[in-house]
Amino acid sequence: MKVVLQRSKEAKVLVDSEVKGRIDKGLVLLVGVTHEDTEKDADYLAEKIVNLRIFEDENEKMNLSLKDTEGSILSISQFTLYGDTKKGRRPNFMDAAKPDHAITMYDYFNDKLKSLGVHVETGVFGAMMDVSFTNDGPVTLIMDSKSL
Repeated sequence: MKVVLQRSKEAKVLVDSEVKGRIDKGLVLLVGVTHEDTEKDADYLAEKIVNLRIFEDENEKMNLSLKDTEGSILSISQFTLYGDTKKGRRPNFMDAAKPDHAITMYDYFNDKLKSLGVHVETGVFGAMMDVSFTNDGPVTLIMDSKSL
């Protein structure tokens, strides 16, 4: 499982011009699932993300976590994180999980985040989405559960 995590001042996702998810301060997560991902992968990333100290304290040092700041998450499914661009000019998405497994893992991941006490908004799995946000910092991290 891969996650591109971006610290955000505000974010929203639209499907067919309708707002499906919106947060104020927090994190925007682009979430990709591959074939062999399990609940263990989702658990690891969820725990890591909500406790990662990437928000500034009163001394402008990254010492606070999402939980410390009572921030929210906008979670967006993103199969293209598993695009392979090594050959040719068109990405190969063979490493991305099939939709039935991907949605199961994506939903489990979001439920795990919620169980850790974080407010989570989402887009619509499989839909064309317009995601907009203000990257705070900017702070952007790439996380991969396979690096456990």
